[in-house]
Amino acid sequence: MFCIEIRGIVQGVGFRPFIYNLATSMGLKGEVSNNGYGVLILLDATQEKVDKFIRNIGENRPPLSEIDSIKITRTKKSKPFEGFSIEMSKSTKLLSSKIPSDIAMCSECESELFDKTNRRFEYPFITCTNCGPRFSIIKNLPYDRKNTSMDEFVMCQECLNEYKNPKDRRYHAETIGCHKCGAKLSLFDNSGKKIESKNIIDEAVEAIRSGKIVAIKGIGGYHLVCDASNDSAVKLLRERKQRPSKPFGVMVKDAETAKSIAIMSVKEQELLNSNRRPIVLLQKRDSDFISLHVAPNMSQIGLFLAYTPLHHLVLQRLNRPIVATSANISDEPLCKNYDEIMRLSSVWDFCLEHNREIVNSCDDSVLFVENEKIFMLRASRGYAPFYLKLPHKTDKKILALGANQKSTVAITVEDSVVLSPYIGDLGSLSSVEHYKAHIETLKRIYDFTPDVVVCDKHPNYESTKYAKELKAENEEIELLHVGHHYAHILATIGVNSITSKVLGVSFDGTGYGDDGNLWGGEFFVCDLEGYERVGHFKYFKLLGGERAIKEPRRVALSLLFEIYGDEVFKLNNPTINSFSSSEINTLYTAYKNGLNSPLSSSCGRLFDAVASILGVIQICSYEGESGLLLESLHDENILECYKFSIEDGEIDFSQIVKQILDEKDIHVAVSKFFNTIVEIIYLMHKKYDLPLVLGGGVFQNRVLLRLIVRKIPDVILPEMFVSNDSAIAYGQAVAALKLKTL
Repeated sequence: MFCIEIRGIVQGVGFRPFIYNLATSMGLKGEVSNNGYGVLILLDATQEKVDKFIRNIGENRPPLSEIDSIKITRTKKSKPFEGFSIEMSKSTKLLSSKIPSDIAMCSECESELFDKTNRRFEYPFITCTNCGPRFSIIKNLPYDRKNTSMDEFVMCQECLNEYKNPKDRRYHAETIGCHKCGAKLSLFDNSGKKIESKNIIDEAVEAIRSGKIVAIKGIGGYHLVCDASNDSAVKLLRERKQRPSKPFGVMVKDAETAKSIAIMSVKEQELLNSNRRPIVLLQKRDSDFISLHVAPNMSQIGLFLAYTPLHHLVLQRLNRPIVATSANISDEPLCKNYDEIMRLSSVWDFCLEHNREIVNSCDDSVLFVENEKIFMLRASRGYAPFYLKLPHKTDKKILALGANQKSTVAITVEDSVVLSPYIGDLGSLSSVEHYKAHIETLKRIYDFTPDVVVCDKHPNYESTKYAKELKAENEEIELLHVGHHYAHILATIGVNSITSKVLGVSFDGTGYGDDGNLWGGEFFVCDLEGYERVGHFKYFKLLGGERAIKEPRRVALSLLFEIYGDEVFKLNNPTINSFSSSEINTLYTAYKNGLNSPLSSSCGRLFDAVASILGVIQICSYEGESGLLLESLHDENILECYKFSIEDGEIDFSQIVKQILDEKDIHVAVSKFFNTIVEIIYLMHKKYDLPLVLGGGVFQNRVLLRLIVRKIPDVILPEMFVSNDSAIAYGQAVAALKLKTL
């Protein structure tokens, strides 16, 4: 008899039914079951038939499955098999099975949803083995109905018959349900009063059509929804959500509607239509479909297709695009239950609710395509949890706590890192609690207790504070601190399986440096063993500390003080004109005396400075706004760059500022600025003649990315991964394999 262990994404994707049907079609005897690491098959067959069986698995596996390894061993026959069966899940000490991501409704379920003769006609939670919620409903491994939030729904006889029928698409589909026995919808107003109606979807759609804001509970959390073509509704949502200018995501019913709103390549269309259904950043068309307030002053727009049956039912009735933005207020976590959404009742008018519990919240993923490569801004629904490789297997149980913004957490399981979905910024008490809940989820599912905890070097990060709490609770835990920008580079090294020395370029907004200053424009010669800082932008002062991060004009003014001293009062430019004389006097005093003016080498802040000097923006309402606005002003036809100097690895940006001040055309200035950043990277790359690796949030800028790839085609990028601070936890986990306790 043969024992076959299959690891990978093989639970919750129809793998056991597939194995059952394959084995019975080949006349094989045995059994299949889930366990803590994947799928276990016992097969009473000859070696020849086993080989053929394995080939068939590789060639015909279920579409949502991913196979990492197949281990075949001979074993003694434990019992006689009369045929082939699916058995109850087996418990194992090691829990390493990969949890499947939440997947958009498949085409077969969509056909049934709109088929009046089908018993699931217009059932808002229709699913099968090929689609529906997975990660968002799981409580424990293995992935069985009793270990999910579907456990409270008792199957009716019709569903049970399908569940037990090997020839049915819903054979062992743990999310199976119908109008009789599955989840139910309800509708509330913002006072909590239940709205009684024969068709509450129609009621919700009518509210959207009339300009109201409706909260809709989805797979991983709630959306705040309004008519994307209605100026008043979009402005009202901005006002209530306190989001003055950050672009909203727009959900549409199909690809044809998307094409009328945005220009897209074949690759972008494939991504938009994929069963993961991410938000895809696309080039905007001039369209009457969409309010100008959806993505003001931007050349791109984030579009995604309906991905749940409920979304499809809403959009089919409404027949127009909707804004579908995360139901939260800035710095707060995504709402995932009724109590949380009621705390946001001042933002919405009605709430379309359902009674299937969201166990693990999961925001929408955001991706873009550049040079035919896919990059992620947010890795969450459809991709989470993210499974990444370590350079080698480890017996250490490592918990990596990530950064403070765009936070994620990670644990190690053998030779893999399990990365949480995007959590967000740790700017409030509730967001920190949400962050800790994600850690507890990974610990619970994988029965994980850390013996190594890794955090950022920044002493004031909430993640660092939590690391110290864990150490205080258990003195035996090893506590490691990893440099923020080194972690960025290690993340890109990790996803590209690099073991050699590289030149790492780590550009972001801010991160704690080894000298206590705020780094963010760094060049490292590094590998998995360590790093040497070989270059950076010359330090400049951030006037007002954290205020400078939100006010580009303060960064620009600091650079002007450095260049012109008290002669700055004679200048006439957008930065100077944005302050009163008394404000400039006060800030100059602070500059000279170093009052609340930490030193920074951040490239992200230099983008801010350029945007201020050119009058693009003086005060930002969200992180990265200045970079996005500069993207919209870039001209591909302008190829020149500004003069600059690099002395002992230090890049003096003040030279570049002087040239920008003399520029007459804003498009020329912006384009030459982008070209200059690329040229700086190119010269450093030539000097060290090592593989070039990029990391950090600045490299989310599509124009910069495009220009770098054009100039240095073999540049190594975090393709199909994030480059912002969501990557830090993975980089920390990689670093922990080599670092010693601090």
